[in-house]
Amino acid sequence: MEKVKKRHQLVDAVEPNLLEDTFPHKLPPLIRLNGPVIEYVDGKAVEFDFSTVKARDIHITDTTFRDGQQARPPYTIDQMVHIYDLMGRLSGPEGAVRQTEFFLYTNNDRETLDRCRALGHKYPQCTGWIRAVKGDFRLVKEAGLKETGMLTSCSDYHIFQKLKFRSRKECLESYCEVVDAAFEAGVRPRCHLEDVTRADIDGFVLPFVDRLMEMSQQVPEELSVKIRLCDTMGFGVSYPGAELPRSVPKLIYKLNKECGVPSSRLEWHGHNDFHKVHVNGATAWLYGCDAVNTTLFGFGERTGNPPMEGAIFEYIAIKGNTCGIDTLAITELAEYMVSIGLPIPDNYPFAGRSFNTTRAGIHAGGLRQDERIYNIFDTEKLLGRPPRVAITDKSGADGVAHWLNEFFGLKGEERINKIRVHKLARWVIDQYEKQGRLTAISDQELDQKAKELYPDYWQKYKAKA
Repeated sequence: MEKVKKRHQLVDAVEPNLLEDTFPHKLPPLIRLNGPVIEYVDGKAVEFDFSTVKARDIHITDTTFRDGQQARPPYTIDQMVHIYDLMGRLSGPEGAVRQTEFFLYTNNDRETLDRCRALGHKYPQCTGWIRAVKGDFRLVKEAGLKETGMLTSCSDYHIFQKLKFRSRKECLESYCEVVDAAFEAGVRPRCHLEDVTRADIDGFVLPFVDRLMEMSQQVPEELSVKIRLCDTMGFGVSYPGAELPRSVPKLIYKLNKECGVPSSRLEWHGHNDFHKVHVNGATAWLYGCDAVNTTLFGFGERTGNPPMEGAIFEYIAIKGNTCGIDTLAITELAEYMVSIGLPIPDNYPFAGRSFNTTRAGIHAGGLRQDERIYNIFDTEKLLGRPPRVAITDKSGADGVAHWLNEFFGLKGEERINKIRVHKLARWVIDQYEKQGRLTAISDQELDQKAKELYPDYWQKYKAKA
């Protein structure tokens, strides 16, 4: 065995150190970034200073009404207007959710856009999405939009197999003609580099982006091309040392430093085929991409996109405050989505019905003593969702006491201790030991037993309600 190089001395304490500088509870756990970090690009050590991320204008963009609609029946106009209105509350005054994109092809598309803009929200700004076809810019111009996304697929799978171009040069020239058409229409083009994590970076992507940057120098700043890096199949990885085209850090470095694309004009768009969608988006922020494209609850094409609510809490954790974001809108959006048929799993973070519900008795005991022991942050303050306990044969008296106190809304010295819940706890155990029950006990069943066993509390706290 290698010889131990250092002995670590116990730092004795009689008072707990709860690391509240990192875990303030009133906010999600803060992400404290200290640079520099070294990544090797083309065999050369490159230094990245993550400590600057907090001061950068990182933000979130949205594709709920575009990519998000490709995995479900289309939203109605009223549904999209309501969702957009709630997004306005999530955006906050600084535009945490900066932009969202709309189709422009049907009368319903255009009516939706008009009604959303009529709400008067500064954020999210409304942008379009079109094919890489020159004639489509007429739709963008007629809609009065200043920016639109356009598909510029960049892997040979797409260039040759799907689009049937005869050469990469023919493909590049075709895309550049469409970008010129955008400039002529006075519309900022946002080039979506589809399937970039499976493309020939040196052979096609970098020369194409070089050309776009040269073209941008000939037009006013407000028309200069934006680049969306599309990890279409979820092949991107965040690991240091990973090779191109899959390396998220190296992709961003190449475009940012070698092609000269400013961070403000770089955007990451991911998919969750390999369960990396959120961490890849956050990695893109760290390495110099200001925008991360998301959908509400990650619902999108195939396995979905970076979840907006996840990006919201990541943003708050990096910035160190809520920046005026109304996080309660996340719960309202979740409830609304469920009401119109969007399936959100019970254990889905931040939004599922049971995301902060514990079924373990030992966890319930911890919650009873101090909510912070088993609750990720103040979910009641930030999401309107206090921690809950689901009652099973594993809940014990602690779990039953926690449920009962939450049910009656008891605080402080009013709370019922676990000694006084023995009758209800015994009834719970009997359901499993004597009745052979296998499922959790519903709130409705516990409601009736609480009324029966604690009539004084029921009369005081529930009868008037």
